[in-house]
Amino acid sequence: MYKNLSRLAIIALALVLVLSACGGAAPTQAPAAPVATEAPAATEAPVATEAPAATEAPAAEGGFQIPEIVDGKFNIAMVLIGPHDDGGWSQAHYEGLVYIEQNVPNVHTAYIENVPEGADSEQVFRSLSRKGFNLIFGTSFGFGDPMQAVAEEFPDVMFVHLTGINSNGTNFGNLMGAMEDMKYLAGMLAGARAKKDGNPKLGYMATFPIPEEIRLGNAIALGMKKTCPECTLDVRWINTWHDPIIEKEAAASLFDAGAQVVFTGADTPAVADVAQEKGKWGVTYDWYGSCKVEHCLTAPYWVWGPIYSSITEKVIAGTYVPGWDYFDAETGALGLYGFMEGQTMQPGVQDLDPEVIKMVQDTLAQMLAGKFTRFDVFTGPINDNQGNVVLPAGQSLQQVDLDSFPEFGLPCSVKVCMKWWAEGITAELPQ
Repeated sequence: MYKNLSRLAIIALALVLVLSACGGAAPTQAPAAPVATEAPAATEAPVATEAPAATEAPAAEGGFQIPEIVDGKFNIAMVLIGPHDDGGWSQAHYEGLVYIEQNVPNVHTAYIENVPEGADSEQVFRSLSRKGFNLIFGTSFGFGDPMQAVAEEFPDVMFVHLTGINSNGTNFGNLMGAMEDMKYLAGMLAGARAKKDGNPKLGYMATFPIPEEIRLGNAIALGMKKTCPECTLDVRWINTWHDPIIEKEAAASLFDAGAQVVFTGADTPAVADVAQEKGKWGVTYDWYGSCKVEHCLTAPYWVWGPIYSSITEKVIAGTYVPGWDYFDAETGALGLYGFMEGQTMQPGVQDLDPEVIKMVQDTLAQMLAGKFTRFDVFTGPINDNQGNVVLPAGQSLQQVDLDSFPEFGLPCSVKVCMKWWAEGITAELPQ
């Protein structure tokens, strides 16, 4: 997925200086409504049912139908790695696009789905720019280099890249949020569930070996240890963001290897569906509607709408400065299914130790109030799974540490790049 990684060295010092949060209070669920676009027809976003099958856009430029702009409006395009109704990552972003359409005046929105990372995506971003779109969101890590290349060709178009770490400071920026907060809380619940079931083994179905996935896996393990010190966490790499078949196979492999609870870093609810079949427990990801079966414990999820709307309004006003926007839980853009206002805890959570439930609720309340952040999740004492001290008591990671591998040439602020597994994780890091 990484290409031209040497260019990251030039942004190392800037990362610590220019991080900023964006967005205001968000609802606990994203709205479900159709988007009037030139992209493939959108339907009401399902909440507790299987998403309808999505098909590839008809062949046109670069193999995709490029939507038209609407004269006189501010035109926004979104490029999705998977189907807009995947029940996970892409659906959460799609609903953020819906939110813009419904809440920002005089905008026109469109999306293109199932766009692979690499050369195909570069052609899509270039074609959207030529069409005249004013703001383009790219929602997958591997879109980063293609977007940056196209941004240099179209200085009057604003590009916002999700989950990457590059920015040119003028018309190409990065956006991400502290999902490690919610994964940490979900780790507490999963550890308590495994302990209650008498099987202290958990699993993590990770996508690609990048700092984001290692960061989230470590957050799970740190939360797990809070409620089940004897628990362990196995890791399987699947090297895909969206593949329902591979996701089901990997989840089944982890369950068959002994895991009582399995987390996913990928896009579909497959892990919960397999847990239902196995009589064990799954933790889904990305979209509030993904946790729909009884054997889903919870889902850390995103609410992108208010964040996207805030960025859109600033771009229209000419006040948006693209950089490294990394928001935390107090924005309301992060959720933990079953624990947000108006939601009911899942069956597998309801019978856990009341002290664990209170710990999760209290920590979540602190997060939503801005009193417990991603840096509190990664505050020492923390040991790695080799017995080495990663952070001594009282020391915290900084943002550049969360985003970095040493091979990228980024000088981590406390010399603790995100290239280690926390204590309790039984896997080795890939080379």
